[in-house]
Amino acid sequence: MSALTPELLARVRERAPGYDAANTFFDEDLDELRRAGYLAARSLSSASDDQRLLAAHAPATALGLTMHLVWMGVARDLAAAGDDSLQWVLDDAERGELFAFAISEAGNDRVMSDSLTRVERVEGGWAFTGTKIFTTLSPAWTRLGVLGRHDPADDSEPTIVHGFLTRETSGIEITPDWNTLGMRATQSHTTHLDGAVVADDRVARILPVGPSGDVYTLAIAANFHTLIASVYAGIADRALELAVESAQRRTSLRAGGAPRAHDPDIRWRIADAALALDALAPQLQAVARDRDHGVDRGMRWFRDLAGLKHRSVETARHVVDQAMRIAGGGAYRATTELSRLQRDVLAGIYHPSDTEAVHGTVAADLLGPLP
Repeated sequence: MSALTPELLARVRERAPGYDAANTFFDEDLDELRRAGYLAARSLSSASDDQRLLAAHAPATALGLTMHLVWMGVARDLAAAGDDSLQWVLDDAERGELFAFAISEAGNDRVMSDSLTRVERVEGGWAFTGTKIFTTLSPAWTRLGVLGRHDPADDSEPTIVHGFLTRETSGIEITPDWNTLGMRATQSHTTHLDGAVVADDRVARILPVGPSGDVYTLAIAANFHTLIASVYAGIADRALELAVESAQRRTSLRAGGAPRAHDPDIRWRIADAALALDALAPQLQAVARDRDHGVDRGMRWFRDLAGLKHRSVETARHVVDQAMRIAGGGAYRATTELSRLQRDVLAGIYHPSDTEAVHGTVAADLLGPLP
């Protein structure tokens, strides 16, 4: 049973405009959702459904909690594959720890296959030095997933070290610089690492530089892309609801005071948005179901996952745009919910995999890698 009761969702929706206007973190949402058990590990299908519903009520809250739920999914997927190396992640989460990501870097369009952050071997662990951007959940995380590049002194092949920092680790500085167009409540600040040490027992993987089909990398891609896609599908769900409400409420003087819902052009726009949105559910459900059941799509998974995220974001942008046109000039006011959805949905183009990377992944699957 989902933790998202109608009463909880109503409170979350009521708080969302305030977080956005004040550019503050969703502390109250986090506290209430944690108490309700929302941060617990569960199947990808259940998490996807929950995230879509939560995003329809508070997009930034849903996007923020995606990061924690991704790590829950990764640890769960590894355990299902017989790898208990991240069982401690699930154990820590049960004790109330909040997990986040520090992967994105300015100028690094290779995302997880390379890094501008440098890693050095030290006694008992690995020291990370670099700057991470878009560190969602910055005010609240207690466990931070990071990656960086290690270039051995003996000129052997470089590697990417994946691991987890704790909040108390020295060498971590958070710059409170999150002042964005949308998704403001995520408070995804810049994180500076200066010799921050990941202990050996908190190293998740050490992999070669470059694309990897390792079960760990695939688990991150699967959970991240699917849950991100679910968030933007939820934004589209709410935008369509608001469009229908607006069409039924607004009247047209030109049509003798009849509801705008009687206007053939408005009806076409709503149907167009709904048709686009209807196509997302089968894809989301199939991907989540296949992951939950351990279906092996091989390297094709990366194409399918990147395509799902891309399609969801672009569909959501289209649905929100149609809703803005249907709602009329009143929706252009900064305080309206549709205006906030319009700003929030734009964030989707910046999440990995971006449009260029998606097309590169699909082209490589069809044509092979570039020489």
